[in-house]
Amino acid sequence: MSDEMRMIKLIKNANVFTPEPLGKKDVLITAEKIGYIQDRIDPGKEIDIEVIDAKGMLLVPGFIDSHVHICGGGGEGGFKTRTPEIMLSDITKGGVTTVVGCLGTDESTRTIRNLIAKAKSLKEEGITCYIYTGSYHIPVRTLTDSIQDDIVLIDEIIGVGEIAVSDHRSSQPTLEDIGKIAAAARVGGMLSGKAGIVNIHIGDGKDKLSFLEHVANSTEIPITQFIPTHLGRNPGLFEAAIQYAKKGGLIDFTTSSPEWPPIKANIKCSKALKEVLDQGIPVERVSFTSDGQGSLPRFDEKGEFSGLEVGMVTSLFKEVRDAIIDEKIPVEIAITVITSNPARNLKLLNKGRVHVGKDADLVLLNENLDIDTVIARGRIMIRNKEIMVKGVFEK
Repeated sequence: MSDEMRMIKLIKNANVFTPEPLGKKDVLITAEKIGYIQDRIDPGKEIDIEVIDAKGMLLVPGFIDSHVHICGGGGEGGFKTRTPEIMLSDITKGGVTTVVGCLGTDESTRTIRNLIAKAKSLKEEGITCYIYTGSYHIPVRTLTDSIQDDIVLIDEIIGVGEIAVSDHRSSQPTLEDIGKIAAAARVGGMLSGKAGIVNIHIGDGKDKLSFLEHVANSTEIPITQFIPTHLGRNPGLFEAAIQYAKKGGLIDFTTSSPEWPPIKANIKCSKALKEVLDQGIPVERVSFTSDGQGSLPRFDEKGEFSGLEVGMVTSLFKEVRDAIIDEKIPVEIAITVITSNPARNLKLLNKGRVHVGKDADLVLLNENLDIDTVIARGRIMIRNKEIMVKGVFEK
């Protein structure tokens, strides 16, 4: 039996962050779960077990990326600009062991059926995958003709999104539209034990986060039913995000950022996290997502498409690493934005923490905070920076 397929694995001498620091520990993996965390674990010689020496390394929870265009995105510049489906190693080499897939602008050539099929394929290849029902547009196109029924009846569907507001590509929704979507998602979540979250794409428009605040103020829908994203796209929106978080809202920053000059106003995520913390906002209200495999389109002053880049899942940990190294944010705080925070927000009860009984989704970081080893559901996907498990169609 190959090492990555062994049922029992022992990680020794790791500096464990749950995300909270535990110090040096041994961690025993049994099948897909974390079996034991102790100061010292000595297996018997008669047991077929793989030992991973993690001396000098940090052991952290597997990363959660809750905004990935797993079926590709784009299309704003015509058919040739449709980005391709993501591959397994595009995800795992970024330390990500759980993804949430979504549609964006294109609900004409990509569907919820596509998303569900891709989610199932990624699960078969070894990681955990969920999806949002819907896309930028309203009325929301679902699988069952009901947001609530999609969430209740389809295992992979945990919420709705990404619904676009304050953007020239959106359906220009009303407050009533957003309120009804949130209500259906909330009830669907309650009936199924899921988060029923509403993932909101915030564009460059003048309304910023006001729609979400109005819904929270004028209905019984709590402000935490929404996760607005792309909140570092310009200084004005970033300031609005800070005020929104101070009122109790959840805020999400996109780590994939295009390099062309008109977008230089983007707030770097590592710096955004530092500023948010300096403002006294609890880190529990903050998350990072990559917008992986989505298009990062450029539009001119007339709103005409003029180019694009593609989001990368690997950008997710890069920004967390920069927060630790450049912004001097403690490891145990910085990693929460891609581990325990999204796990709590999305009610992924077995994810986001290094605890006995949780899924064995783990990442080993070397002394330079580079990703060395990635374990997803107890299986070694990356080891010593080498890809051990590839997707079916990867060379």
